Amino acid sequence: MSAAAHVFLVAGEESGDRLGAALIGALKEATQGQVRISGVGGAHMAEMGVVSPFPLGDLAIMGFAAIPARLPLILRRIREAADAVIAAKPDVLVIIDSPEFTHRVAKRVRARAPSIPIVDYVCPSVWAWRPGRARAMRGYVDRVLALLPFEPEAMRRLGGPPTDFVGHPLSEQVARLRPNGDEAQRRLADPPLVLVLPGSRSGEVHRMAGVFGDAVAQVSVQSGPLEVVVPAVPRLAALVREAVASWRVPARVVTDAAEKDAAFRAARAALTKSGTSTLELAVAGVPMVAAYKVPLMEELIARLLVKADTAILANLVLGEKVIPEFLQRDCTARKLAAALTPLLSDTPQRRAQTAALARLDHVMGIGQASPAARVAALVLGACRRI
Repeated sequence: MSAAAHVFLVAGEESGDRLGAALIGALKEATQGQVRISGVGGAHMAEMGVVSPFPLGDLAIMGFAAIPARLPLILRRIREAADAVIAAKPDVLVIIDSPEFTHRVAKRVRARAPSIPIVDYVCPSVWAWRPGRARAMRGYVDRVLALLPFEPEAMRRLGGPPTDFVGHPLSEQVARLRPNGDEAQRRLADPPLVLVLPGSRSGEVHRMAGVFGDAVAQVSVQSGPLEVVVPAVPRLAALVREAVASWRVPARVVTDAAEKDAAFRAARAALTKSGTSTLELAVAGVPMVAAYKVPLMEELIARLLVKADTAILANLVLGEKVIPEFLQRDCTARKLAAALTPLLSDTPQRRAQTAALARLDHVMGIGQASPAARVAALVLGACRRI
């Protein structure tokens, strides 16, 4: 291999851009700076020195209705990204998440430059839907680096490429999410602090905020006063504040990252929409109730395609349905309140969740090598020899 390995990264959205930036830092550390980086990315990768051939925002699509109008641009960006990889002749191509974009880039690269090794960082959700993708990936992906511990076995079972569990970025966030001694006492003090997370997309806020507000009100009637904190992404702050203004229990909306983290460290329980937030709460050790609602057409499609027996990421990681989930017609204020109320006191339900969440450190490899460092080692190992 050449003295300085040349790694080309392709990300398709902000979350992948963040992973790419962390990987660049780990690659530089692992090689004492003796590495060349090229790529397609956004602001985070740009801060690490990557000059992207086009803005990452060109790939952002909000809703199915927007796809036809954007399709010509997206197809052009796929071609441009593949052309950039082939022209760069890197020692390895790392595609990061966003499979609808990055996998199309990888297929083009494999067809035109088959000697370039291709690593897929973030396993597609083949265990949940479109399982046939796993076997198809063998044609254009040499190795998959998975964020979740059950994914290597899922890929093996479905005939996918060799897969390594490298750890989830959240495993490096323990210090900011878990309480110190004083904060641990706050978790036990009255009034209980309850986190409510209706979502990070406007549609989720519209669908979930009302039922969540009604559920919290019912819990307050049964359990007494609550301190309710609603974390919101800054771009949705006005929408969230408007939504919670009509709640019968006052709620404090926080957009600052430090305030959000402080609330996670002090929370006794949480009510959240399904998604990554369930894993974030699990790492923080906060017992929770999870719920989700989608429009009828999306529900019908999901029933046809989704194979997983739970929609809750934390349940999938833990391998058991320890976190109650209420989906679609089961997502009612009465059912949510009935499940959330026992989590506010020393009950069998709270003890069961707390015990299960305590297993996360072992299951997710928390406290071992950082995920980015593991990825860097595997990426460097995948570099072709010249």
